[in-house]
Amino acid sequence: MRLGLVIDLDTCVGCHACATACKQWNTSGTTGPLADYRPYGENPSGVWFNRIRHYEVGDYPNNKTINFPMSCMHCDDADCVTVCPTGASYKRKEDGVVLVDQTKCMGCNYCSWACPYGARELDRESGTMKKCTLCIDRIYDETLDPVDRQPACVITCPAHARYFGDFDNPDSEVSKLVRDRAGMKLMPELGYNPTNTYLPPRLTRPVPTDDVRRKDLVSSVKEWVNRAVAR
Repeated sequence: MRLGLVIDLDTCVGCHACATACKQWNTSGTTGPLADYRPYGENPSGVWFNRIRHYEVGDYPNNKTINFPMSCMHCDDADCVTVCPTGASYKRKEDGVVLVDQTKCMGCNYCSWACPYGARELDRESGTMKKCTLCIDRIYDETLDPVDRQPACVITCPAHARYFGDFDNPDSEVSKLVRDRAGMKLMPELGYNPTNTYLPPRLTRPVPTDDVRRKDLVSSVKEWVNRAVAR
């Protein structure tokens, strides 16, 4: 089994609901409270497992905003595990989830330097490294209804842009989505073989602009007079 996320960049609206839900859920449980530094003071900050980047691609009027959620990719060949001197970072054989043993981590930052996705953050209050766990304490909680045994970010996403499942199962929803939508890995050239996969934005029809009426001299003068009178 190889658990991970599929994120649809075509429907993600960048609302940060996934990041907020992640923060809320993981203030307790497997990795303990996530630190908030000066939450009500100047320059508030803290530890987050999910962060959303925003990019503008293309030229006006055919430009498009791409919202790009980032978290741990749970790589098959995770250098963050290889470089860890204490064995705190490890990849579970049974489901492929990469975790950090908080009792072994000494906060040396080696794993953070080895991760090309910036997915790890040092909790300055506990002195240990923290990262996405795929809500490991939730997805295996048999007291929850099966429909709720998913990462908090997936359940919360209002645009249904996030999917969770087993990539080794060809009949799972995540595997079907990757096949049907030509899912892409982030920076595959590095050879880390990330599990999380992104669905690229669909091509959209360019917005026609040829019929946009240009202002003539008379209308421009009338507009200027109206603005002057309004003052």
